Amino acid sequence: MDSFSEPYTREGDDISIEKVREKIATLEDLHRKNGITLSGRVIHVCHYLPITAKLAKPELGVLSPPGTPPTKVTDVLQDSESTSSVSVQAQEQQGNALWSLSPRHGHAAMISGIRSLSHSHEQLIVGWTGDIESSSGDNVPANSVTTAQRQEFDEALKNFIPKESDPDDERDRKTKYVPVWLDDKVAHGHYDGYCKQTLWPLFHYLLWQDVATEYASADSHYPYYESANAAFARRIADVYRPGDLIWVHDYHLLLVPKLVRESIPDAALGLFVHTPFPSSEVFRCLPRRKEILDGMLGANLVCFQTYSYSRHFISTCIRVCGYETNSRGIDVEGHVTAVMHCPVGIDAERVARDITRPGIKPKLEALRNLYEGKKIIVGRDKLDVVKGVIQKLRAFEKLLQDYPQWIGNVVMIQVTSPALTDSPKLERMVSELVAHINGEYGSLDFIPVHHYHQTLKKDEFYALLSVADLAVITPLRDGMNTTSMEFVIAQNSTNKSPSVLSEFMGISKNMEDALLVNPWNLGDVAAAINQGLVMSPAEKARRHEKLYKVVTTHTSHTWAAVLVKMLLGQLDLQGQARQTPYIPKELLEGLYSKAKKRLFLFDYDGTLAPIVKVPSMATPSEATLEALEKLSSDPHNLVYIISGRDGAFLEQHLGHLTNVGFSAEHGGFVRERGSKEWTNFTKNLDMSWMAEVEEIFRYYTERTTGSSIEVKKSSITWHYRGADPEWGLFQCRQCQDLLENNLAHKRPIEVLVGKKNLEVRPIAVNKTDEDMFRALLLFPPGTTKVRMEAPVSVTLVDDPKAQPVDLAIESKAVFTTAVGHSSKRTLAAWHVTTPQEVVEHMLALVKDVPYVPTPKREGSPVDFEKERKPAPADTAVAADESSSSSAPSAKAASHL
Repeated sequence: MDSFSEPYTREGDDISIEKVREKIATLEDLHRKNGITLSGRVIHVCHYLPITAKLAKPELGVLSPPGTPPTKVTDVLQDSESTSSVSVQAQEQQGNALWSLSPRHGHAAMISGIRSLSHSHEQLIVGWTGDIESSSGDNVPANSVTTAQRQEFDEALKNFIPKESDPDDERDRKTKYVPVWLDDKVAHGHYDGYCKQTLWPLFHYLLWQDVATEYASADSHYPYYESANAAFARRIADVYRPGDLIWVHDYHLLLVPKLVRESIPDAALGLFVHTPFPSSEVFRCLPRRKEILDGMLGANLVCFQTYSYSRHFISTCIRVCGYETNSRGIDVEGHVTAVMHCPVGIDAERVARDITRPGIKPKLEALRNLYEGKKIIVGRDKLDVVKGVIQKLRAFEKLLQDYPQWIGNVVMIQVTSPALTDSPKLERMVSELVAHINGEYGSLDFIPVHHYHQTLKKDEFYALLSVADLAVITPLRDGMNTTSMEFVIAQNSTNKSPSVLSEFMGISKNMEDALLVNPWNLGDVAAAINQGLVMSPAEKARRHEKLYKVVTTHTSHTWAAVLVKMLLGQLDLQGQARQTPYIPKELLEGLYSKAKKRLFLFDYDGTLAPIVKVPSMATPSEATLEALEKLSSDPHNLVYIISGRDGAFLEQHLGHLTNVGFSAEHGGFVRERGSKEWTNFTKNLDMSWMAEVEEIFRYYTERTTGSSIEVKKSSITWHYRGADPEWGLFQCRQCQDLLENNLAHKRPIEVLVGKKNLEVRPIAVNKTDEDMFRALLLFPPGTTKVRMEAPVSVTLVDDPKAQPVDLAIESKAVFTTAVGHSSKRTLAAWHVTTPQEVVEHMLALVKDVPYVPTPKREGSPVDFEKERKPAPADTAVAADESSSSSAPSAKAASHL
């Protein structure tokens, strides 16, 4: 992702929803033909269910804290005429007097999109129950709700339909609801604490101390966040069926993907973040930054509202965690997470229906009469610091100051609906600013600003949008702003008025035909307001036509369908059909004890020692030395360490292990066990290319601060681990392109991209982890006997006419093992997760062998030029991971 252009969607996502659904059906047919299991179900995991619940007969107990979010304070996007009437209907339908259910308001776009998928898939919505109310209006503690009452709640959910006579009724009947029960303390510590006091401000470029009224810790509520996410992951595992698609929604549940991945390794899982995602410089302030990022990267696909948010996420993973990216996404120990963007729209059909409600027209006419002869500017925002209400009012004051002709001729109607968390200080500031503007520019017969701090009913809201001459919506940060899109639909049958929108809204790239502004630049905002008020009817119509097409094409229904399409697209790319199983410890130990001869081949970096920022610091642990000493002391064992490191490093840290054989520089040099001498297999190769490569590497080193060159006897490596990660990666790609297109095709060399390095080596020296795994694919299908050709080392140095050898080995006794995630692409048959587990398995094999450490000796400089005869043919089996391989780590052990 080197381009900084910001496309709104990818090619193919801007077509009709019918075309998207056709693509989904095609992908599903293709996957099933390829043997990938698909259940036809989509599990959506949301913070809470789109349903509120009342328990008619609660058992006595201690009352819980006030409800969060407040279920009585609703947003303007109400989906029902009356909450109470729906509750009665639901209760009558269910024939159940214990539970009374009604729709929960808010997140209307997301929920409508989810429900629309019932057109082609079975739908499950997993979410917190929310606070349970009693019939008297008090909250019922969650832990006082009995098992029987919870079972009856499940039954009530099965029969719940949000509203009678609704076009979505049929879809609602196909949607199942799965409750997550949380202890009240966990639920409120999770939402009121960590989500609202730490993550929400951070994702909107505010730190917790900027919004807290008293001392606040960014970490104090994290245990509740962790507990709530674990409860969601357990609930997903309860309802999961093989072949389900899982979509986790928003910042409340960022740990869930990794937790689900641990319990269901084969799950096809996506994460959609509805909020903005900040730059790495802001996100790195979070104390639990790595835990949050690792949780998100458990998904196969992480999706954001905009391209810029996805870039911020990728940059954060690179800069904060040191992870690497490739063409498929972000690589975390072999598991690759794709990163995309797909903005949410609104349910355009429903909004269009709502605007025709009979109660709207009388209110619209009343507003026209009330403000006759004046231009009407409309603003509707939650009273939240990130919504930019203060900046908007100051920009309106700037308009009256710079364009005095509007005094007495324009009014601003600003509605601020209550936010989920009260801010008395902000409310006071808004009131004082409104009073100041009205006092400065108003008169007895003219009030410039009409401020209403209340929640509007749906009829009032749409009447206000329809009558306006201009909408001004200027949040400082916003993931998606539905009001701006609803304004376009409302204006379609009235004035076709323009809107002034903040460029910091997640949908700003979608709404480019609006007047986009920087809300901090009051002069530009005032000028844009003036431009919108004096705009010609023809210009208004032209802009409106383009906006209307976008809003009615990129709907919440299209968004949901595209999410399913994108996740299905990842199944084949991610290799979901094959997950490498964990190495069976009992089988390994059983075959080890029976074998008469055993061969162990270990890589070093990423296998016997973890990958570290400074390569020279990758020293073997005491447990590693003990395991190698014990294994190599058994005369029935052959132990070799096969590494990309040079011989000097291996001699320094492991040379005292006299019974261990070594292969340095990817097989270029070999020191057999019991010997102090090295055989140079590159002695007769043309190495004149090294000077040319070194010159190119010096060029990039001078231009990449923190990079360095490592020159070995048979290869040369350019390291950029100490450089800026994104600049270093960019330079690496440029250097790789230069080498491959201008040098590699003329010389007997190959270019390998490794972990923060670029290595050039002779083609004849080709030991990498996957090369060795491929060599150990000894048993083609249907065969039980295997014959091995003489290794290259034997035919080149010892016996050019060496004959094949029959191996006395069973296929189950070959343990090619990769170190990393189970979804890592590899030819290995098994996997372990970390280098520590490699050592643990080694020690388990020799747990009864006494350990007498061999003291390290002061070695003399290694003589690589002194030759020695190579190992016999049956000791030349090879498999490991090189330090320059693109895979993070690998190990193989085969029993002969």
